[in-house]
Amino acid sequence: MINVALIGAGRIGQVHSANIVAHPESRLVAIVDPFPEAAQSLSEKTGAPVKTLEEVMADQSIDAVVIGSATDTHADFIELAARSGKAIFCEKPVDLSLERVQACLEVVEECKVPLLVGFNRRFDPNFAAVRNRYQQGQIGKAESVLIVSRDPSPPPVSYIQRSGGLFRDMTIHDFDMACYLVDEPVVAVTARGSCVVDPAIGEAGDIDTAVVTLEFASGALGTIVNTRRSGFGYDQRIELLGAEGMLRAENQLENTVLLANEQGTGVANPQYFFLERYSAAYKTEWAHFVDVALGRAQCLSGGKEGEQALRLADAAVESYATGKTVRL
Repeated sequence: MINVALIGAGRIGQVHSANIVAHPESRLVAIVDPFPEAAQSLSEKTGAPVKTLEEVMADQSIDAVVIGSATDTHADFIELAARSGKAIFCEKPVDLSLERVQACLEVVEECKVPLLVGFNRRFDPNFAAVRNRYQQGQIGKAESVLIVSRDPSPPPVSYIQRSGGLFRDMTIHDFDMACYLVDEPVVAVTARGSCVVDPAIGEAGDIDTAVVTLEFASGALGTIVNTRRSGFGYDQRIELLGAEGMLRAENQLENTVLLANEQGTGVANPQYFFLERYSAAYKTEWAHFVDVALGRAQCLSGGKEGEQALRLADAAVESYATGKTVRL
């Protein structure tokens, strides 16, 4: 059994709190949030007391922390938890600055505590099955990967302004997934983008539509397609082509009913957003972290994976700004 403190009682904190409470080997013992109403509301739902950050870090009975707070707090909280000897689960990214990430990871390494960075899509059953079947040699050597990731509708501009931009906020998941699937270093990144969904996003200095191509060390190629608006649900698909075949994971639909009549044939839309689509992934991710914290497993998505994904996001930002391919 591990005793867990949750830092951040917002939307993602509520997801994690439910999984912590539901797992037979984890106990939620503290909630930290700068907004008292949010902290108290989640406390009432879970039965875990509200505590200060200082109380959590000083409490040696707390074995692990889950960091779901604002991005600009992640690295500081990771360092505090590492120096307090606690296992750490932190939502992506560790930070928006590569230099800050590297400094933070040095502290984690010095303190010798486990750190899991929340790239939850690695734990999606279908995406994980694609990876596992590729690793088993079922399609031969990878030659190309296609990742489609489209939000159903754009977020508010207030979110865009503090998100770090499309490549560091949204595409970063896809950079991680491409590396996870192909299992090779990326040697070149080319990114193109535009603002065609919401002019306010462009006015905030960001883009809402992008295509990124990746070149892997073997010559295999990757294509990532992103947009902030699909208009029909959360479009999440991957396709991995190898020398001997293809592996593909399709969208999760709202239901499996197919209607066929004289007007045509139709199925349901994809599940609407990430909370529904990746519900199983979040549960599996938490179970993996418990295993890591208890010393039963090696971390599948650690600090180095977080650094790697941010490095690719930075390269995409540079490529988009200059119009040139960035070689790594």
